[in-house]
Amino acid sequence: MTAPIPARLNLLLLAASLPLTWGLLWLASHGTFPLRATAALLFAFVAHLPFSLLHEAVHGVFSPSRTVNDAAGTLAAAMFPTSFTVQRAAHMGHHERNRTDLDLYDYCLPHQSRLLRNVWLYAGNLLGFYWWCVPLNSLMFLAAPWLVTSAWFREGPGKALGFGPYLADLAGASKRRIWLECLLAVVYQSGLFLVLQLTPGGWVLCHAAFALHWSALQYVDHAFSARDIVNGAWNLRVWAPVRWIALNYHLHLAHHRNPSLPWNHLPGAVEPADPRPTFWEIYFRLWRGTRPAPPMGAEATIRPAVSGR
Repeated sequence: MTAPIPARLNLLLLAASLPLTWGLLWLASHGTFPLRATAALLFAFVAHLPFSLLHEAVHGVFSPSRTVNDAAGTLAAAMFPTSFTVQRAAHMGHHERNRTDLDLYDYCLPHQSRLLRNVWLYAGNLLGFYWWCVPLNSLMFLAAPWLVTSAWFREGPGKALGFGPYLADLAGASKRRIWLECLLAVVYQSGLFLVLQLTPGGWVLCHAAFALHWSALQYVDHAFSARDIVNGAWNLRVWAPVRWIALNYHLHLAHHRNPSLPWNHLPGAVEPADPRPTFWEIYFRLWRGTRPAPPMGAEATIRPAVSGR
């Protein structure tokens, strides 16, 4: 399915996200305690706007111009902060492996340690550790690209943390481009500290709040869905303003069925018979821990209401 790309609107939203995130980072660094807490809470949601635009650029639907698309994706990646090339490789790999044994966090396979799988689930998805791994990976790549792309790191620390397949995705990517994009991310973030006089505490507070939101959402929109590469996702029901600022990212089943469909067309791609669990319904169920994995091809293990109810 193809549809017109809202390129001008995307550029406007990306431009608007810059001062919005800057202002919240400044408040978290210089405001009173209530203002700092409020800024961090808002940042947890507002920062998803540039990430969602990064997601559009990864799929090539930020702009019909490849130059504009990739330039916008590179800027949005620096705001995250990460490399656009790394994000594109990892995310496209996710679409290829979705709900397979290599992309599964809500279940435990027979040969796996349930304790380790629960560490991945709780620390990674629910407590935000997965987001912290992204900027850490950028710093590591900047300092030692040969280490991050080595077989030892992929099969050792990377595999232990559940990132083995994603590190393998980088094998064919341009190391020079990734290094330059990681450098841009560091320059962008360092520039914010200098220009806005941010404090480490304010920056960490905002990004810790965002890490909790982002890391959870990355798997809430898949957990306990059908073990199917295309249909293994949910169209989540959330408060409309939250969905709007995330550019319909919560309509994830519609996205997986139509990866090239721009965000503004996703609501029309939701099928009436699609189950519509709430974010919290899946989120709280994840806190019960992993459980034995059903076979590939199994249906969803929960039966939420459909979209028409």
